[in-house]
Amino acid sequence: MAKPPLNAPPPISREPYAGMIENFPSGQVIYLAPVPLPTDMPAQDYGNAVGEVSDAHMDFGLGLPTTFSWQLIVGGPFSCFVMVAFLAPMIFGLMGLFLGENLKSSVDFALGMIPSGLQIGAWGGGLALALGIIISLNHLAKYETLVPTRFNRQRREVCFVPAGQTEPIFVPWESLSAWVVQARGVTQYGLNIQYAMGLGFYHPPHDQQYTLEFHCAGFELAICNWEAIRAYMEYEVHTLKEIQDPLDLQGPDDPPHEGLHTFYNARERMRRRRKAGEVGWSYPFWWYLYHVMTLWTLPNHLTEWEIRRIKSMGRAAVPEAIQAWSAPLLEAEWAKPSEKLQRMSKMVMNLRQQEPQVSLIQHFVEVQIAEAKLK
Repeated sequence: MAKPPLNAPPPISREPYAGMIENFPSGQVIYLAPVPLPTDMPAQDYGNAVGEVSDAHMDFGLGLPTTFSWQLIVGGPFSCFVMVAFLAPMIFGLMGLFLGENLKSSVDFALGMIPSGLQIGAWGGGLALALGIIISLNHLAKYETLVPTRFNRQRREVCFVPAGQTEPIFVPWESLSAWVVQARGVTQYGLNIQYAMGLGFYHPPHDQQYTLEFHCAGFELAICNWEAIRAYMEYEVHTLKEIQDPLDLQGPDDPPHEGLHTFYNARERMRRRRKAGEVGWSYPFWWYLYHVMTLWTLPNHLTEWEIRRIKSMGRAAVPEAIQAWSAPLLEAEWAKPSEKLQRMSKMVMNLRQQEPQVSLIQHFVEVQIAEAKLK
């Protein structure tokens, strides 16, 4: 195996455990599994990494597109264009007034900035838009080549198809490693902290470590993404809506993905909350401003277009071995959680209720110590 860069997270530990922390020069790796203990966090897939969900299995790694991603791609450049072309001249004009300039001079100065602002905003926004579209198309192409990681809760196994390989690898659920990476870096703007959630295992026949990681917006959000997987495997959640729709923006008759219907449902929810007095008068103003600056329903239409494109394109073929392995089993044939997992999970939940102020990782460590004393 190639030696990792100096500031890269270390390889998966051969003997990890929930609560284990490994430090590296720019951060640390915090293990949440093997032995997938409950985290007492919401089971929410904030990264939209979960794809298909059935009674027997769940696909992870290639979820459907979201409206927010298109709001960033098309609404972000438009918002930047408006701010550079019009808001910045207005601010500089007001600054002139505060510094003692007369009204005419301040207005003339602001108006004189607009042509340059239009040019800079158009170039900058155009480049940002082009970059966003390229990234989106690159992600879209992955659906044709990648087979997502599949979690089978009836068998209590996980199936990986490593990149560049065609033969699947089946891993016992309770032996799977899961972790959160917290990496720090210094830029010209200050300290930058990044987070990622990872899954993986060591495969002795190949003497190889296989990992899957994706970036998250925060430490708690990374744990929530893992909790969505764990809760599904332990029969605590059962549908995609439960883990991807915390705001209840999909009605019972709506398709199980984001689109134009989520916009109208969100607007109705906003109006209902304002009428009930749950939010103040300014909330609708900011809601409408945000959606105007992100080009109203255009991101929703683009999300629906991308989902239709994914469904019509040639997806990566799922090997026959995985299809057979994914077939539902009779309930009498379902695999059961180990006594160790049940015992340790109960200890964690008791500790979380008794000492909610203590960190989750500390509770994991305490449970590991208690379990070791039983041996």
